[in-house]
Amino acid sequence: MLSTTKEIFSSTRGAIAAFNWYNMETAKAISTAANECKRPVILQISESGIRYMGIPCLKGMMSAILEITKVPVAFHLDHGSSIESCIQAISLGFSSVMIDKSHEQLEKNIEYTKQVVDYIKKHNINTSVEAELGTLAGIEDDINVDEKDAVYTNPDVAKRFAEETGIDSLAVAIGTSHGAHKGKTKSPKLDIERLIEIHKNTQGLPLVLHGASGVSHDDINICNMYGAKIENAFGITDDDIRAAIQHGVKKINIDTDLRIGYMAALRKGLHENNSSIDVRKLLTMSSDRMREVAVEKIKLFDCN
Repeated sequence: MLSTTKEIFSSTRGAIAAFNWYNMETAKAISTAANECKRPVILQISESGIRYMGIPCLKGMMSAILEITKVPVAFHLDHGSSIESCIQAISLGFSSVMIDKSHEQLEKNIEYTKQVVDYIKKHNINTSVEAELGTLAGIEDDINVDEKDAVYTNPDVAKRFAEETGIDSLAVAIGTSHGAHKGKTKSPKLDIERLIEIHKNTQGLPLVLHGASGVSHDDINICNMYGAKIENAFGITDDDIRAAIQHGVKKINIDTDLRIGYMAALRKGLHENNSSIDVRKLLTMSSDRMREVAVEKIKLFDCN
């Protein structure tokens, strides 16, 4: 059943997993995991993901996902760069969009975000809006922010931003980052005290963690055993994730963990089946590992 993120947040305990997807295998892995856990799920895709799939394939896959998923599903545009891209996503049937102007000055961020919210209200569209305040470091698809340019979310500014924009959820910067390299020598520690202040100042507005993958060392080791060179990769600890959920985080974005799990199974599968040309067998092995990772995350986030 297609739902908005706002509807899912209001009816579900804990936090909801938001997984990035790119094709049939990733979509089926996420859907199967959600069905297994009997928990709602958010399937999100970036602008580069949409370009990769193409509109006809994207629309067909969205229809298929709704048919095979037996729990509430939200389709979400991740890091929408413009009002136009948000409107396009809405026209394609997305039930949630993110307008990301976090790299702009505050006034511009408020202005662009409010335009998306006003468009949805004007046209009476049942779509949720997410925006971001603060800037995460790291690399993900079209996003590339150097560590020195990362900016934590200011709790006082968050209050104003929420009030003036009318958004349904707010992505905050409290120490997470995009990609596998979240810390130079260890997992970063999230600024939970800052999160508590943001949650208080925004009066219970659902908060979002981007770049929240845990980065499994087991999967990293398998990748490296079979030819990868992934070094100094550290993710967010489960304890910090649980603490964040206790203080207002309702949506947690996971992409890197799925990619690493998928690549670990694929690399191992290629090595162990080096005489096989059955693409389906290899893709099934990779998809199965991705499903396992998704189940682990869904269960972790169901902690209230």
